[in-house]
Amino acid sequence: MTLRGLSLPRLRMFAALGLIALPLTLGIGMVRAELTGPTVQDRQITLAVTRYMREGHISRHELNDEIAERTLSNFLKTLDVQKVYFYQSDVESFDLQEHDLDDLIRRGNTEFAFQVFNVYQKRLNERITWVDQLLTMPFDFTVEEDITRDPDTAKYAKDEAEAKDLWRKKIKYDLLVLKATEKLEGQEARDKLSRRYHGLQKRMGQLKQDELLEWYLTAMTTSYDPHSTYMSPSTKENFEIQMRLNLQGIGAQLQYDDGYTVVHKVIPGGAADKDGRLKKKDRVVGVGQGESGPIRDVGDQSLNEVVDQIR
Repeated sequence: MTLRGLSLPRLRMFAALGLIALPLTLGIGMVRAELTGPTVQDRQITLAVTRYMREGHISRHELNDEIAERTLSNFLKTLDVQKVYFYQSDVESFDLQEHDLDDLIRRGNTEFAFQVFNVYQKRLNERITWVDQLLTMPFDFTVEEDITRDPDTAKYAKDEAEAKDLWRKKIKYDLLVLKATEKLEGQEARDKLSRRYHGLQKRMGQLKQDELLEWYLTAMTTSYDPHSTYMSPSTKENFEIQMRLNLQGIGAQLQYDDGYTVVHKVIPGGAADKDGRLKKKDRVVGVGQGESGPIRDVGDQSLNEVVDQIR
C-alpha cells in the first residue's frame, strides 16, 4: 500500500509500507560512473588538504612512504573491505605504485584513485552478473562449508574460478543470515539480496567526482589518525540539509537501505511525528512540494538524490 497526501512543511512524500515483490533480475546491466579523471579543482583541493595535514596535524608526520602504504590500504578497504571484488593480481598491480603515492599526492595528482576505481567498477559489474546467476540456483544448506568473514584474514581470489566459488559461498551465507535475522526465506530472501547488490551497483554507477576524491583524500588523512577526514562540499551540504530535515523540516532521519531511501527515525515532536502517518522503515518513493504540486518518483534514486529533491 502507499501513503499519499502527507502534509508536511514544504514537502509531500509517498512512503511505501512493507515489502514490495520485485523481479529477481533488475536488468540494470553494466553500470559505469562517468568520471573523467582529476580536474584542476581536484588538484587544488588535494594540495590544500596535504598542506593542512603537514602544518596542522598534531603528529607533524611527514607525507612519506609509510603514509602512502596506509593510504593504499585504507582506500582498498573503502572499496572492498571484505576482499570479494578485486583479484589478487589487481592488488599486486596497485602495489607497484604504492611508494609513488606520497609523491603524487604531494603534487596534487590523484589519478591513481581513478585507476583503482575503474578496476573496482569493472569487477563489481562482473560480480553482479554472477549474483544474478547464483540467485536462480538451488543451495544445499546441509553441506558444511567455511567462509572467512574477518577482513584481516580474508584473501583476495587468485582467479575467476576461485572468485566464483567465493561468491557462491557468500550468497549462500547471505541467505542464511536473512533467514536467521529477518525470517526471510525462498524468493523473498533472494529478491532482497538482488535489490541489495543491484543497489550497490547503481550507487557506484552514480558516483560523483567529488565523492571519489573525498574517499581517496580521507584514505590519506586517516593514515595520520582515524579521526582526521576530508568532507567534500556536497557531503557537507547534504549533511547540513539532513540536519535541517531532522530538526526543522519533515522531522525524520532518512537512510539508504537495500536500494531504497527509508525512514530511519521519526523525530519526536517534529512535523512527521505530529502528522502521525510517516513511520519508521517506510520507503520514500515520491517527493513533492506543497499540497497539490506534482509528485516526483524517487523510488530508484540514491539517498543524496532524494535529499536534493527535498531541499
